[in-house]
Amino acid sequence: MMFRNHEEPDVIVVAVAPVGAKVEVDRAEEVFDAEAAPPRAGGRLHGCVLDATREPFPRWSALRDGIAIARRLREDA
Repeated sequence: MMFRNHEEPDVIVVAVAPVGAKVEVDRAEEVFDAEAAPPRAGGRLHGCVLDATREPFPRWSALRDGIAIARRLREDA
């Protein structure tokens, strides 16, 4: 699936590592809160694409600040 920068996909966490999480695109209902427990496999998140060109997987964020920045950048485009 191709992504665009600042897009907001809903995802399911399929694996977690100390440096991030592997996700699959799906419908989600929650946004990751830095104060909350880290995501777990099977969890659902809403996030935004920070860098769609990054290989082998796009860089994305489920942090509220990241989503807010992506929304501002989309509005300014």
